[in-house]
Amino acid sequence: MPIDPYILLLLGTVGLAALFPARGSAADVASGASTAAVALLFFLYGARLSTREALDGLRHWRLHVTVLACTFLVFPLLGLAARGLVPVILTHPLYQGLLFLTLVPSTVQSSIAFTSMARGNVPAAICAGSFSSLVGIIATPLLAASLLGGNGGGFSADSLLKIVLQLLVPFLAGQLLRRWIGRFVARHKKVLGLVDRGSILLVVYTAFSAGMVQGIWHQVSPARLGGLFAVEAVILAVMLLLTWYGGKALRFGRADRIAIQFAGSKKSLAAGLPMASVLFGAQAALAVLPLMLFHQMQLIVCAVIAKRRAQDPAPEVSAPERAAASRTAVGTGTRSG
Repeated sequence: MPIDPYILLLLGTVGLAALFPARGSAADVASGASTAAVALLFFLYGARLSTREALDGLRHWRLHVTVLACTFLVFPLLGLAARGLVPVILTHPLYQGLLFLTLVPSTVQSSIAFTSMARGNVPAAICAGSFSSLVGIIATPLLAASLLGGNGGGFSADSLLKIVLQLLVPFLAGQLLRRWIGRFVARHKKVLGLVDRGSILLVVYTAFSAGMVQGIWHQVSPARLGGLFAVEAVILAVMLLLTWYGGKALRFGRADRIAIQFAGSKKSLAAGLPMASVLFGAQAALAVLPLMLFHQMQLIVCAVIAKRRAQDPAPEVSAPERAAASRTAVGTGTRSG
């Protein structure tokens, strides 16, 4: 049962914000640093993501359309359905965070890792995660503005301008400069990964500090957290079953169904946290809580599933499936998650 060490760091950061929240001028400095950190994050995302490889992967277009439909259509529909649980099980702020969770893109690294562990179509998982991240840069803010409206964080022309300046412009700059800095980014992957994670910790500290100063944690009781956990467990179970048996109904092979299940049932903490800080502003603390909980839950459940899939007898692969896997591998190349 894997406990992500980074989740422990995030929880430690939340505890630090609870004990020593940034106030006054310190809060202004932390907010400015957080804004710069978000811009840096999306610049590095743009510098890392190979648009050509993601688009080449569309040769296996049925699989990618299936994953995108799960990520940006089925998940949001489940989030909208959960509106009926307010206020009996969920408070309105927790529901807003839950709905936002359903809008963020899929993961890349964990999808690849679990697909590989389960002996699935790894090239397809790489393409699916990359393409989901690419689409999510645009789709997540637009879906949030449409579905959350003024209730999320006060979506206005100013909010949309912040989204463009803090998310889209740095991402496009990274894409444009990738030709010259791509190799440098690849060589220093570990160091820049620490920069990524450190930036997200700063974003979390700033968001939870604001929450402590405003006293929003009085809105969350243990019973409400238990209700949130139960709702997210149901959503994850529905998506895992839907991606697996839906893939079978669409006549995907076993390897493709594994890639669809792991890429289509998960949500990215790395992309979601900085987006929430921009979209929700001072209300970001409660908005990211459902995402942090879901992230750990999906890691534990998917690790168990991947280990069981790895013990399945090796299936006989038909000639068309081998040809499809070969085309995907050629289109994808060797790309790290």
